[in-house]
Parts: sequence; structure tokens; C-alpha cells
Amino acid sequence: MKFLLTSAGVTNDSIRAALVNLLGKPIDQATAICVPTAIYASAEGTEHGWWTLNQFAGMGWQKFGVLELTALPSILEEHWLPAVAAADIIIVGGGTTGYLSYWFQESGFAAKLPELLKTKVYLGVSAGSMMVTHSLYVNPDVLAERGILYDDEYDEESPPQASSDKTLKLVDFVIRPHLNSEWFPNITLERMEQAAARVDVPLYAIDDQTALKVVDGQVEVVSEGAWQIFNAREQ
Repeated sequence: MKFLLTSAGVTNDSIRAALVNLLGKPIDQATAICVPTAIYASAEGTEHGWWTLNQFAGMGWQKFGVLELTALPSILEEHWLPAVAAADIIIVGGGTTGYLSYWFQESGFAAKLPELLKTKVYLGVSAGSMMVTHSLYVNPDVLAERGILYDDEYDEESPPQASSDKTLKLVDFVIRPHLNSEWFPNITLERMEQAAARVDVPLYAIDDQTALKVVDGQVEVVSEGAWQIFNAREQ
């Protein structure tokens, strides 16, 4: 399987070159399907949705389509699966991670994805990257007191009736994106060192100029910015 797991998308030439390498052909000869679902569970959802689609639709693909996971339970599989199966790359955008996890499961997309990824590239952005990793983080005290999936490091609360903490576990590490971002002041190296103590797998803290290129489990860091690995071990 081939993954390009980013914090903020294709933000520099190094990440773009890694993407082309994974595709094995130029972007203008490749077909992309973009999943924007994660953006809807925040107050800025519509604005972020435009940002997600504009960033990726404008990259010069031969063909570019959108797959909305919230629609899948109400339509026939034959109406969406062939287009996804024919794509060279699946792009999963960022937003509220617990909401994205819920719709991965509810739509049936999570069950189809491992087979689909035998022949295509997965490009994740923030929450989209975290979905294929070992695990997500949920504050246990808030979960016990309120029954809410809440990630205090990002100040991110998932909708009570549409949230999940499941991941696909297709790579054996954890990602914490947006290192040193002004929008996420808790995502510092000091805080990430504490976060790494919660898991027994490698934890990558990556900034918005960094991506992880993963091919059949082998990890390569692609960066024009800052990153750190905790709980390091041979991948």
C-alpha cells in the first residue's frame, strides 16, 4: 500500500514530488477522488470545505471527482464504487477526526478501503491522515463525564450522535499534525512527548510543511519544515 500522509496537504515542492513518485506518472495523467466529509462538524466547515476542494481540484489532475461519505448509505454501491475503483488516488481531507471516523464506518467506506488501496495511492490531510493510523486520542475524563469524544490537544469535540474513535490501522504509528501551528497552540514538541507516552507505537509530530511517505510499511519523512518522531523504532 502507498500513503502520503500530510498535515496540511501538498504545501511544497518536496511533498508534490513525493506524490508524483507514488503515482508513478504526472499529476495531469492521474485521476483523483476527494473525500471532504470531515469538514462538516465544525463552525468553519463550509469555509474549510472550499479550501479543501480548491487546493486539490486545482492541482491539474486529468480527472477530479468528489466522494461524499454522508450520501453513501442512501445510494446504491454501484453508483459510487466503480468511480473510486478506477481512480489513481483517494484524497481524504481534514476536519473533525471523530466525525470522519464515524462516516468511514457508517458509509461502508472503511470496509472497502483496504482492498481499494492495493492498486492506488492514499493522500491524507490532517484528520484524513490520522484515519489510517494505529489509533486516535480521546480525553478519558471527558468521555467518562460527558460521553463525548474530545481531543483536548486540538480542542476538538466530535458530534455526540456521529462520532467514533476507530481507525483503519493500515500503518503502525500515530500522527499528530499541525506541529507549532498558531491555530493549534497545544501541538508543541513538549506536549507531543507527553502524548507519545500514551501509545506503544511510534508517534510522528509533523508541521504543515511535512508529510510521511509510506510504501508497504516503510516510512520516509518528506519535509521542508519541522517534525519529530517519538517511540522511534525500525519501521
